[in-house]
Amino acid sequence: MKPGRFRVGIIGAGRVGPILGRALQIVDHEIIGITRSRSQERNDTAEAILGVPFIDADEACKADLVLIAIPDDQIRPLVEGLAKLGCFRGGQIVMHTSGAHGIGVLEAAQAQGALPIALHPAMTFSGTSMDLSRLEMCPAAITATPVSLPIATALAYEMGMEPTVVEEEDRVLYHAALAHGANHLVTLVTQAVDALENAGIENPSLYLRPLLTAALDRALSEGAAGLTGPVRRADTGTLQAHQKALKQAGLENVANTYTDLAHATAEMAHEHRILTDDQLRDVLAALLID
Repeated sequence: MKPGRFRVGIIGAGRVGPILGRALQIVDHEIIGITRSRSQERNDTAEAILGVPFIDADEACKADLVLIAIPDDQIRPLVEGLAKLGCFRGGQIVMHTSGAHGIGVLEAAQAQGALPIALHPAMTFSGTSMDLSRLEMCPAAITATPVSLPIATALAYEMGMEPTVVEEEDRVLYHAALAHGANHLVTLVTQAVDALENAGIENPSLYLRPLLTAALDRALSEGAAGLTGPVRRADTGTLQAHQKALKQAGLENVANTYTDLAHATAEMAHEHRILTDDQLRDVLAALLID
């Protein structure tokens, strides 16, 4: 093994662990093993990507770098349990990939001398090798101690990512923003697809893809100024017709989402002086909001 390379133990054979493990493998870090998933499909994928043995979590802790890629709520209990077994040691690096947590969840490992790192790639993982190319220039939020920060930065760059420091106290807000933008977009798009299918459109994606792509580009480049549609125009008749049509189609959940988002959109447009006070009042009345 080359100087400066780590022996890496991975805890978590989900969509993230094997991919980051492979990214580290490519730059000559040695993966000593990965823990099993409950899903045999995920185990098969991890084996195909990494070609390393399956090991227990305490064995993974024998590595120089312990990479923890498991659900958010499981990190602290896992680390505390391993700490009780005396699995961590001074100078060892313990890194998790959760966006919601900083290094506080690694406190038990840090108490035994480990160097804590929280490194979150701001992307959605498919769990396949295609993710490796998407890591290139992917933003990564890192939270670390002054001692472990240079290591975190170097590891992010080695895996092709662009690191940015997110302070411990800002970590939850950071993750909430990403979840709100990305996860709720899936809900919004799925509901739009359902509505189009109910309208007899055979391939809704042909209609939605160019519209959504343009809307996303404008929102990211122009902010609220990129808003178009009936709320911006204060087109109350259209807003009422939309709500009625969705309910008549039996899409009550979609209608509720439409109303809530139209309300939020109107308030945003008013805040940015796109809608006047009178226009906001008219839009909210059309949405049956006091």
